[in-house]
Amino acid sequence: MSGFLRQSRGVLTFGALTVNTMFWFVPIMMLALLKLLLPVAALRRVLTVWLMWCAENWIAFNGFVLRGSGSRHWWADGVEALDRRGWYLVLANHQTWVDIVVLQVALNRRIPLLKFFIKQQLIWFPLLGLGFWALDMPFMKRHSPSYLARHPEKKGADLEATRKACEKFRHTPTSVINFVEGTRFSEAKRVARKSPYEHLLLPRAGGIAVALSAMGEVFDAILDVTLVYKDGPPKFWDMICGDRVMVTIDVRALPIDPAIIAGDYQNDREFRREVHRWLGALWREKDARIAEIKGRVE
Repeated sequence: MSGFLRQSRGVLTFGALTVNTMFWFVPIMMLALLKLLLPVAALRRVLTVWLMWCAENWIAFNGFVLRGSGSRHWWADGVEALDRRGWYLVLANHQTWVDIVVLQVALNRRIPLLKFFIKQQLIWFPLLGLGFWALDMPFMKRHSPSYLARHPEKKGADLEATRKACEKFRHTPTSVINFVEGTRFSEAKRVARKSPYEHLLLPRAGGIAVALSAMGEVFDAILDVTLVYKDGPPKFWDMICGDRVMVTIDVRALPIDPAIIAGDYQNDREFRREVHRWLGALWREKDARIAEIKGRVE
């Protein structure tokens, strides 16, 4: 395909995704504002269900557009037994911004709408920022070590925000997703952070521990999701230009271990060690599984 045709396909695909976003933005905002004004909890829960329905249709059409662009070559394993009426904590490795699109499309209507923890600055992103707010995506404000040194009273504020966000998800089936590494993987980051894993960065346990503390008895399972791109992490523009994105989405449903939901992560050192041991074991298994999948698809 010539460069002109490739770029033209990208422009058309991006245009279709934008029109679809603008179309669903209107009912989503109307329902969100109505929900904000209504004091009755039962009616607010009904509106939440309608909001999720709108978001699922938005994602479904995005998936249709990407399939039409010729870029989708995705294989999802382990999704057959999932329940869209359940509660899940989703843990995934993170390599590229495309991960979000892949996970949304692959898991759409198989589990409840994914709720991402989003950087607070993204609320100003055109359309999507307000859309995320309307869909109850929790916005997080991360503080640097230097800021916390000057304002020690802010220590733990992000974890407390996580707890409050999770409390809101108790009444409607929800999937809370956490990119446990905290940032996108790169070999340079792996080396700089002295990660003991071949394909992963060190996992961060704080957000998971707080989510499990707030909703551990509500979650039906932990979904351990592993993303493996055959040709390396793609760029979003390359994907919408029609470049093949060959990715395996491996999903394992794990039971909730009572030992990791019954403690105080912030104040109990031994419980904190237990959570770290559990997550470290999970991450070693994920690292080995990535190596196995890579060997299978190459």
